[in-house]
Amino acid sequence: MALHRGEDVRRGPAARRHGLAVNPFLYGEADPVGGMAAEPPRHRLPDGPMAPHAAYQVVHDELMLDGNSRLNLATFVTTWMEPQAAVLMSECRDKNMIDKDEYPRTAELERRCVAILADLWHAPDPSAAVGCSTTGSSEACMLAGLALKRRWATRNDHRYRADGVRPNLVMGANVQVCWDKFCNFWEVEARQVPLAGDRFHIDPGAAAALCDENTIGVATVMGSTFDGSYEPVGDVCAALDELQHRTGLDIPVHVDGASGAMVAPFLDPELVWDFRLPRVASINTSGHKYGLVYPGVGWALWRDRAALPEDLVFRVNYLGGDMPTFALNFSRPGAQVAAQYYTFLRLGRDGYRAVQQNARDVACRLSGLIEETGYFRLLTRGDELPVFAFTTADGIDAYDVFDVSRRLRERGWLVPAYTFPPDREDLSVLRVVCRNGFSHDLADLFMDDLHALLPELRRQPRPLGRPETVATAFHH
Repeated sequence: MALHRGEDVRRGPAARRHGLAVNPFLYGEADPVGGMAAEPPRHRLPDGPMAPHAAYQVVHDELMLDGNSRLNLATFVTTWMEPQAAVLMSECRDKNMIDKDEYPRTAELERRCVAILADLWHAPDPSAAVGCSTTGSSEACMLAGLALKRRWATRNDHRYRADGVRPNLVMGANVQVCWDKFCNFWEVEARQVPLAGDRFHIDPGAAAALCDENTIGVATVMGSTFDGSYEPVGDVCAALDELQHRTGLDIPVHVDGASGAMVAPFLDPELVWDFRLPRVASINTSGHKYGLVYPGVGWALWRDRAALPEDLVFRVNYLGGDMPTFALNFSRPGAQVAAQYYTFLRLGRDGYRAVQQNARDVACRLSGLIEETGYFRLLTRGDELPVFAFTTADGIDAYDVFDVSRRLRERGWLVPAYTFPPDREDLSVLRVVCRNGFSHDLADLFMDDLHALLPELRRQPRPLGRPETVATAFHH
């Protein structure tokens, strides 16, 4: 064992210092009592540091006023994962997803996730499918829309430059708001199929009738955010096949599977909506919805390389590596991609089937219990997405869906109330999203609270009115 002297025998600056150079931000509290009396400004940077425990408590206490995410029946986003997934994400949160040369194994996990999804969605040749991770389905939809527009522009280059020629995208009026943003940002005309009667999503014949030589594609939705229903992707493709036979117009289809693309493969395997349909050029999904990962990951896939124009792919010499990228974002953490691969590995097909079936069972049972009260009418039952919409029954004049939403919020439940899009704005509904973690027991507690509120609501002389600040729809 070596002998050590109390005096440092070295020479130089290190030896001349008589103490450790301690960074208080890294090694401990700079001022153990200062945080007790400090009152930092809310809207500008404080003049000095604050003890870490005090800074934590300030932020923690304010966040306590947020709603309980587990009781949030408005959001499609995952609110529960296993502890092991949380640990894995914490281990990867400092890895920049874009640095594929620096973090090659994280990049490999992303590639494997793309391959898994290509196989799950029946790409003709999964090895030839191309795809990427995104921050969520909104970015994925933007990328898919850009690919559709560029393919159309390439085919119509001689016309696209002419004055007055504007591309258009056909979709149902029920699409998620990201499609309106896409059309606005990239100067594409949004041609929406209106809702009618009890049809709350796209009509195949009406969609085909809106197509012309300037149509870049038709966007379909596997799981409408308004009522949880699947759009008839196969029927839309058949209508476009017939259109091509009559006119020669070859219109591709994109499937916005933000939620349904991670439900239908496991619970509705006989339903043909994916790359088995030759007209489907691209599909997106949210890993952070029914992909069962915490917020921050989506996926966009194209059936083959021809569906994603090469000139949209940037090849960047970044940190010594050649990196092909197709994204609207650049730096972002690799934690969510690692969590997605973990979940694929952890659950497999049987595990996903069990989780999604349980969510559907809860949705169908809860919708039935709500209908049995006699005070509400169901629009959907949760037998496609584990999501259902309902409104007040005929003859209910004392309260409306906005009153129900407000009263449920008093007990911690976040249940959105909103009006439907144009041509059905007369219809106001409540929507319940059943996710992994929302159990039959929680559903029973929800019904206990609803039953407790109904007598008070029925005693109201009239509905209290829809607040001006309430949004017309929830799009997440």
